[in-house]
Amino acid sequence: MKIARIDTHSVKVPYTFGGDHKGEGLRTWTTNNILLVRVETDNGIVGWGEAFCYACTDAVRAAIHNMIAPIAIGQDARDIARLSYDLQQKLHLFGRYGITIFALSGLDIALWDIAGKAAGLPLHRLLGGAGRDKLPAYASLLKYRDPEKVAARTKLAVDEGYRHVKLHETEEPEVKAARLAVGNDIAIMVDTNCPWTPEQARHMTLKLRQYDLYWLEEPIFPPEDFTAIARLREGTGVPMAAGENNCTSFQFRDMFAAGAVDYAQPSVTKVGGVTEFLKVANLADAAGVTLMPHSPYFGPGFLATLHLLAAHGGPGGMIERYHLDLEASLYGELVMPVDGGFVVPTGPGLGRDPDPDVLKTFGA
Repeated sequence: MKIARIDTHSVKVPYTFGGDHKGEGLRTWTTNNILLVRVETDNGIVGWGEAFCYACTDAVRAAIHNMIAPIAIGQDARDIARLSYDLQQKLHLFGRYGITIFALSGLDIALWDIAGKAAGLPLHRLLGGAGRDKLPAYASLLKYRDPEKVAARTKLAVDEGYRHVKLHETEEPEVKAARLAVGNDIAIMVDTNCPWTPEQARHMTLKLRQYDLYWLEEPIFPPEDFTAIARLREGTGVPMAAGENNCTSFQFRDMFAAGAVDYAQPSVTKVGGVTEFLKVANLADAAGVTLMPHSPYFGPGFLATLHLLAAHGGPGGMIERYHLDLEASLYGELVMPVDGGFVVPTGPGLGRDPDPDVLKTFGA
């Protein structure tokens, strides 16, 4: 069974989140952007993957078509681990992290979808999972910079059944507002997205510690300064989470060796796909670090994360879900929470193919 064809499909779905679409960084985001990777074998099996894209869609798409496809087409679709290694080795000149690995992740996820379909098994069964039918989740709020809006949205998430809520804020008033809105029985996490120097991070962490954070996420720039994160963790006693910006298991190995985190957050669309994610999960287990996947996605990456966490035998772990409302869904109800959790797909492979009507309507 050989890889016969690799295509990409860009999908942009408008969303609302109870706040204003304000520009930050590269542009103003008014749509949820998904880059799908479609792989077809010579015997007609089609698999779907997702490569991290957001504002770098064109670059990732070019890497898939110009760098990855020429090597992958004609290769054995069943030999996923070897192909992953081969692609990483042959393309290392263009960077071990970032765009190249995002693109490789999309192909890898699609190949695992094919493997499940060929075997007639859902991915979590193929990986040895016991078949958990539901996974706990947490609401991942977008950035508001407004204490009143943060409080209202946090309370809404709790009313919907979530018991864990993550903020994307960097100031104390917003964190305080969330805690006061829901009391002490709800877990509050704060993802800062790498804004501070080590000293700034120490100052802010000590200010936020009084709000009993379940974890503080990526407080330091650059995110790969694992030694600085470890010092912050040890010096403040606040649990730390990181890993969404790590690519390949080697960066996780170094992060664990530094003693930097309590929660490891591999992102299947960034880290190298299912193949590399499995390596990270094993390293986390060996290091005594809780696996907490980064998964604010709505394409195949989200489904893959459901299967990977369902198959993981270690303790803990929750599914991250952006707390927003999409105009349309590629997977219908599968991306909708049920009492603060998500149902694990039971169909072969990832469990469901993207809705062709949504692909047509929101393709870009």
